[in-house]
Amino acid sequence: MTRAFASEESSLPGLLAFTRAFEHGSFTRAAKSLGLTQAAISRAVQRLEESLGVMLFRRSTRALQPTAEGRAYYTKCRAALLLLEEARHDVQSGASEVRGLVRLSLPITLGLHVLLPRLEALREKLPEVELEIHVTNQNVDFVHDGADLAVRMGTLKDASLVARKLGDFSVGVFASKEYLAARGPLKRLDDLLAHDCMTFIMPSTGRVLPWIFAAPNAEVTPRSSLRCVEDPRAGVVLAKAGLGLFQTYHFMVQDELRSGALVEVLKARSGRTRPFSLIRPRTAVTSRAVRAVAEMIIEAARAELPERARVGR
Repeated sequence: MTRAFASEESSLPGLLAFTRAFEHGSFTRAAKSLGLTQAAISRAVQRLEESLGVMLFRRSTRALQPTAEGRAYYTKCRAALLLLEEARHDVQSGASEVRGLVRLSLPITLGLHVLLPRLEALREKLPEVELEIHVTNQNVDFVHDGADLAVRMGTLKDASLVARKLGDFSVGVFASKEYLAARGPLKRLDDLLAHDCMTFIMPSTGRVLPWIFAAPNAEVTPRSSLRCVEDPRAGVVLAKAGLGLFQTYHFMVQDELRSGALVEVLKARSGRTRPFSLIRPRTAVTSRAVRAVAEMIIEAARAELPERARVGR
């Protein structure tokens, strides 16, 4: 028997102990998830480290922090375990059903207003796929967060990721009728100086997201005494309450536009869009379940785009 087969590195229980400890950030919680003792998990990880000749975790009495080597090893281990699980399900079901767990990170904007409402169709087509959905505007760390797929706004600049564009979604500036009656109409961008503008701070940069306009293209960062952080829906609520103007996606305020709770201003300068993409790690081995969910997300976003782009226009 060769050392590779004799070592803990090739032991499935050892790899499971390591990946669970990585995902839970704790030997105790990893042990609970696997029905083992904390000592057993700790020993398995220690043997794995000795076999590899590297430290996978930095240990303290309060925290379990993965090293750079641990992060890199986790990516490959998780991909291998996913393939093993998929192979088992394929053999048992004759490869007739797509099964497995898919961890998906969605932004609050497109996730809550466009993609999640369409998950019923996905559940009907992929009933055996388990979905773990994390809704946040924070950039996802695919290794630390254990995500398989993520949807994010903007243009991809990270060469370690692969992106598939979902579409360009239009934005507008909105306010309540009561606010406009009290403060007066807006006819040009310069009129923003005389109004209360509520802005959104990007979690990834800590900077205010500029307002964008068309005909001709322009970018404005309005002065603001009200700034929303993390969840842009706060800006919609504040605008409905009559506290000022807010720029956001048309798809986020379609119900308010239909009911009259909000109206769009500066329509002549509307029309600019921001892109959203589906991203995944370039080096990750994708399972059938991940590929199937990815196609469903792309289908849902693109099916919604024509209808959403017309809202309020």
